[in-house]
Amino acid sequence: MRILVVEDDKTLAAQLRDALERAGFSVDVEHDGQAAAFAGSTEQYDAAVLDLGLPLLDGLSVLREWREAGQQWPVLILTARNRWSDKLAGFNAGADDYLTKPFILDEVVLRLRAMLRRVSGSANTVLEAGPLEYDVTAGRFRLHGQPLTLTAQEHKILAYMMHHPNRVLSRAEISEHVYARDLDPDSNTLDVLIGRIRRKLGQPQLLVTERGQGFRMCSDAAAPPARTTQ
Repeated sequence: MRILVVEDDKTLAAQLRDALERAGFSVDVEHDGQAAAFAGSTEQYDAAVLDLGLPLLDGLSVLREWREAGQQWPVLILTARNRWSDKLAGFNAGADDYLTKPFILDEVVLRLRAMLRRVSGSANTVLEAGPLEYDVTAGRFRLHGQPLTLTAQEHKILAYMMHHPNRVLSRAEISEHVYARDLDPDSNTLDVLIGRIRRKLGQPQLLVTERGQGFRMCSDAAAPPARTTQ
């Protein structure tokens, strides 16, 4: 899952990036409102962490521009402003959650995961696809009740697919949501990673290749076998 962090304090921005990347997210960072407004209107993200007190363009204006551009992914506001009027303005501008400074980095991770879970349409903290389970809160996979060992990139890909079950995801969409902006893998790299994930799952009917379209995660344990495998 790809996250945009907008924070003008570069030390705090680096701390947020590190915490989110350790939690399995891909992260882009912007330090001013104009750059953030442009990035959020032109790039594909799953959620954003947005400070309000930004140079060049304030956070509320950034959020309004995103919403006016049709971006509907969830936004968590981080700010030192703790008055009710500030919170009300944030929610009226389109924020989904609000956290005042100082805060615990782990809470940012938990709130982001909760927002993403709601977007996926699931109230459960554990997403399931046959024998595969993904604990959204802990960020861990289990297969047949046992921990599933994945590389960082495999984890990101599989987590994104678990949040979008039974939907065909193109290679371009997966790449846009699991890789940070400064990384541009070719399709062969993604195919190799998908192939490795499929072998680790040992359940070919769970991760289906749709020829010429992309890949689909089947949430039903009795899903039909893939028509095409790699």
